Amino acid sequence: MSVEMAPENQRGKEPSSPRPPHRLTRRSFLTLAASSVGGLALYSGEIARHELRVEEYSVHLPRLPEAFRGMRIAQISDIHYFEWTESFFLRQVVDHVNNLKPDMVVLTGDFVTYGPVRWPSEDAHKRFALRHMPECASILSGIRCPLRYATLGNHDMMVGGRYVYGDLINQGLPVLRNRAVALERNGQRLWLIGLGSACARDVDTERAFPDSAVRDREATIVLAHEPDILPQIAKLDADLMLSGHTHGGQVCLPFLPPAFLPQYGKKYVQGWFRSGSTQLYVNRGIGTIGVPFRVNCPPEITLLTLA
Repeated sequence: MSVEMAPENQRGKEPSSPRPPHRLTRRSFLTLAASSVGGLALYSGEIARHELRVEEYSVHLPRLPEAFRGMRIAQISDIHYFEWTESFFLRQVVDHVNNLKPDMVVLTGDFVTYGPVRWPSEDAHKRFALRHMPECASILSGIRCPLRYATLGNHDMMVGGRYVYGDLINQGLPVLRNRAVALERNGQRLWLIGLGSACARDVDTERAFPDSAVRDREATIVLAHEPDILPQIAKLDADLMLSGHTHGGQVCLPFLPPAFLPQYGKKYVQGWFRSGSTQLYVNRGIGTIGVPFRVNCPPEITLLTLA
């Protein structure tokens, strides 16, 4: 029988006693907490804020003409260029949209931001936004789609709606501000209606909607930046309303209400809603406001197929 001997340098040594458990001191707890908060901030600011998702849905519109069944609509909202949305990220968004090959792209407002950086004056806020708006419009002009339409948001109006409007028009991006366009296919028609910003008290449905006789016969899609005007739009018997404005709450922690809900964006935060015969979809947006963070609320491109 062989006996395995311990190495010579270990002979005669007692087994080492187990180390006492590590005590969680106040200092180590605060260090751990700070590291966790710092990690969350890094993730939500640098990773989650750029984790772009494409949300795809089929939406049934009972009055939709047969010629428009299968039409694919991509929606982009709340870019907030250049605070905090960077040019590389907006180009990624445009590339994603182009890869989807939609029949129409709609952009539902807030291309730039009034604030949140504390500039020394109100004019400084506006100058910063308007200085970057031409670049934003130029990047968006790279969207390859036969139909492209935009509406303005509350931030666009605060920094200067006519300038934002002009930059978009100059890049071949039509802006629907309280007006409608008739989309025609094979002799059939679908109305696209763009409204002004409710926060800016710029919604004029009487001017924007076609007359009641037309509405009774033909389907309507409404672009309205702020979703909480849904009851008002439902009274006009619109078929579908597309909105943004809320950023989906932007910071959505478990068991807590969304951290950022603006005026006219507190009732319908993200996703699908209905009032009467009017369906509403609220897009989570691309950018952020207040802080450059997203938590449990990724940026979004919506792709809708009409059925």
